[in-house]
Amino acid sequence: MRTLTRSRRGEARPDPAPSRLQYRLNRMWLSPFVRLCALRIVPIAALVAALGFWGSRPAQMDRAGAWAQQAWSAVDARPEFQIRQMAVTGASPALAAAIRDRVGLSFPVSWFDVDPKALQADLARLDAVAEVNVTLELGAALRVAVTARTPAILWRRHSGLELLDAGGHRIAFIDRRDGRRDLPLITGRGADRAVPEALAIFARAAERLGGDLIALTRQGERRWDVVLRGGQIVQLPEDGAQAAFDRLLAMAGATDLLERDITVVDLRNPARPTVRLGPAAVEYLEMTRAFAQGLATQ
Repeated sequence: MRTLTRSRRGEARPDPAPSRLQYRLNRMWLSPFVRLCALRIVPIAALVAALGFWGSRPAQMDRAGAWAQQAWSAVDARPEFQIRQMAVTGASPALAAAIRDRVGLSFPVSWFDVDPKALQADLARLDAVAEVNVTLELGAALRVAVTARTPAILWRRHSGLELLDAGGHRIAFIDRRDGRRDLPLITGRGADRAVPEALAIFARAAERLGGDLIALTRQGERRWDVVLRGGQIVQLPEDGAQAAFDRLLAMAGATDLLERDITVVDLRNPARPTVRLGPAAVEYLEMTRAFAQGLATQ
């Protein structure tokens, strides 16, 4: 309580000094933190609490959701956000048709309903696609730029014929060999993992043998057998197959080895190449030996 003081006339009057409580409140009000809380934080918190309480009611939530949906639909349906076509570049007609089927969009479609990165990752899984870039361009167009794989070799396996690129990656299946007679042929399990070596052998054979090399057959997933026209087989070693094939070409050029009655040329041991004679050559050899033995007994 305020103390009373007496004036000169003896009259009692209140003490002008503030009370202890008023003094402490005044001191608190001078604090920047207290003034910030009282003038800004507390009113804002009260307003947010009131809005939260009002918006948490089911009716208000439904009304706000409907309003947000209407606003989004109005933006989503605007012509500048509509994609009306898709352009595929760098692909053959068959690959372009496969890409369109894979994308599966019905145009026009909203800009916001298309994820270019997801489409790009999905199209990159196509066998015939080496690289792909999907972009959304101004003018309501979805552009798919494709780098297609180039067929380099045919692989015959138990499930059919496959087109492979120079790295051994599958491009597509084909029904018949007649469709791509321009491509060399490999067979055998695991042949796709040694396509670069096979292509090098085919390149050397094209220079020296022309079209006499029919196919390469992978044996045990570790080495090649060369199948030549006429049924001759050249067995190459596991390591250094190309060098061994070059030695065969050198011997063939010097001795006409591949023009003789030989069924198998075994080069698996580089230090000791061997040959297997054909039936006519074996018969001639036996006759020659018998004749030589007859002369020796006379």
